[in-house]
Amino acid sequence: MGYKVAVVGATGNVGREILQTLADRNFPVSEVVALASERSAGHEVSFGEDQVLKVRDLATFDFAGTDFVLSSPGAKISAQFAPKAAAAGACVIDNTSHFRMDPDVPLVVPEVNPHHLSGWRKKGIIANPNCSTIQMVVALKPLHDLAKIRRVVVSTYQSVSGGGKEAMDELFTQTRAIYVNDPVEKKKFTKQIAFNVIPHIDSFMDDGMTKEEWKMVVETKKILDPSIKVSATAVRVPVFIGHSESVNIEFENPITADEARKALRAAPGISVVDHRVDEGYVTPVEIAGEDNVFISRIREDSTVENGLNLWIVADNLRKGAALNAVQIAEVMIRDGHIGPAD
Repeated sequence: MGYKVAVVGATGNVGREILQTLADRNFPVSEVVALASERSAGHEVSFGEDQVLKVRDLATFDFAGTDFVLSSPGAKISAQFAPKAAAAGACVIDNTSHFRMDPDVPLVVPEVNPHHLSGWRKKGIIANPNCSTIQMVVALKPLHDLAKIRRVVVSTYQSVSGGGKEAMDELFTQTRAIYVNDPVEKKKFTKQIAFNVIPHIDSFMDDGMTKEEWKMVVETKKILDPSIKVSATAVRVPVFIGHSESVNIEFENPITADEARKALRAAPGISVVDHRVDEGYVTPVEIAGEDNVFISRIREDSTVENGLNLWIVADNLRKGAALNAVQIAEVMIRDGHIGPAD
């Protein structure tokens, strides 16, 4: 007995990770369908250690009888197919940016705001937040409950996997080219990414922010608290997997580093690794494939009243995308928002 699950965008980085996460967590499936564009139809993708799925054409697929659709095909494609799947009766959990700020679509991180899932039937769609937002709000939630956050200043150090397989290939190709003295070619990124950092993710807006930075601002407000002020700078770094964030937080009420550390250790989905010695902190290379959000460098900020600094690291393909989507589906079942499996 189980649920019929369709994974849209199954050949992409996140789609493959969703399939792996479903298998890793023994999600109760009766059938898993891998969907992608017509050009990918017929290709094979792995589901768990011993199953191989033939990719089917999204454009011709009938969603009738599908319980969950875990979708990560790109915003324009989701805009077209997510409502069709929802109209057919499926619960759509969408990983793209298209539906996130729709007031009738819950934007959910299970450790932070699972109660927002109660409104999912308005459109039959639940939005997965941006990867950099997810790991930040998981860390902010227990601290906000403890001392009420007033303002957040965050600088991100985002891996190239957030830009897809082509971005990962470009980092590899440029790095190799530098070592063998070949020309360095730019295709996916605006500047050389190998041995460099680029303070530019997504398109620029009229006020000078990029869309990636804007997403962190508005999504944090929708998920956690509309009164929180957020200032973000998003930077792409030459790391394959794992986003890092340097976060400065100003609170309304006093809070010490020890109090914050205790609250974070008690919170779900968080691992605190905070030792003031060499190697007493977490870096991206250590957390690839891990589910939790890792927090280090917890310290008080003496330049502002009631201030703290944190270093936050998470696997952007897992907790930042695939895992969060699967966890949403698990909460939907656990809390009775969707019926029992046939």
